[in-house]
Amino acid sequence: MSDPRSSRVTMALVARTSGVSPMTVSYCYNQPDRVAPDTLRRVLEVAAELGYKGPDPTARSLRRRHNGAIGVVLGEHLAYAFEDPQARRFLTGVAEVCRERGVGLNLIPTTGEDDDVDRVRSASVDGYIVWTTVDSDPVLDVVSGLDKPVAVHGGPAVPGARVVTIDNRASARELAARTFAGAHRPAVLSFPFDRDRRPRLETGPDPDEVAFPVTRDRLRGIYDHCRDAGLDPDLLPVAVVARNDRADAADLAGALLDLDADAVVAMSDQLAFAVLDAARRRGLRVPDDLAVAGWDDGPDASREGLTTIAQSLLDQGRTCALIALGDRRPGGEPAWAAEVRASTR
Repeated sequence: MSDPRSSRVTMALVARTSGVSPMTVSYCYNQPDRVAPDTLRRVLEVAAELGYKGPDPTARSLRRRHNGAIGVVLGEHLAYAFEDPQARRFLTGVAEVCRERGVGLNLIPTTGEDDDVDRVRSASVDGYIVWTTVDSDPVLDVVSGLDKPVAVHGGPAVPGARVVTIDNRASARELAARTFAGAHRPAVLSFPFDRDRRPRLETGPDPDEVAFPVTRDRLRGIYDHCRDAGLDPDLLPVAVVARNDRADAADLAGALLDLDADAVVAMSDQLAFAVLDAARRRGLRVPDDLAVAGWDDGPDASREGLTTIAQSLLDQGRTCALIALGDRRPGGEPAWAAEVRASTR
């Protein structure tokens, strides 16, 4: 049983009982190397006898204006951080920096509910990382107004925050050029357009109406290539998934093949794998009957022979973490490159 007095024992009482100053007691817990060994031993013995547990970490962080943690605002349910391959690699980069700097990691899921803003504002963190979100997300105004460093992965751009992302429009333009070469019925398997995450099949949707910046820029880049190649983007079939999941995307991948698509740009490796799965089930030859490409160049892309845009989400996670810790050195746009393999002609 705990000592009922322990909740009333203060640092001042420990100091009086030990015959030292409150500052000496503070040093015993926070900078013990500054205290003589005999004094340190006496103060800790008295503290143990009185039931004193040490300085209140919350009060200490308030005094120092330092919490020793980074907050990552996910914009997804918490399990997403462990299920989504992109999120896992990104958070691994964040976690590496946290380990190196000796700070904690606070995952803050937001799902569009009324209490999202309060949850983010009240987080005891020194800086924020916001996983890509929609332009109208109210969380963006909150984090940019707290006088703490903010990194936004993928966008959107907001005053007071630094965006970390590849040039999604340019990479999409190049990927479409490689994937749609020789195709007569190109198509796209897209990330969600907005937070309603409604799966659907559209023809030539307007990129300006897409709320997620990454999706919007990739669609714009694909349209850029279509215009370069004399293709009408208004006629381009675009299947929109609910989430970045290989199994969940199976039906929409099949729907594109029902339209006799002979080339599909998918907005991630996982979505591209869903198209390859559908092609195998139908006995289609890749790339002769169907060309397929994706993004990220994850661990399975090379084994699947997938043409993809290579980017390091781990490095981007590291950069975001350094920004959130107030490091001004990370700079420059993250690198990307087209990895051309056997899945395109």
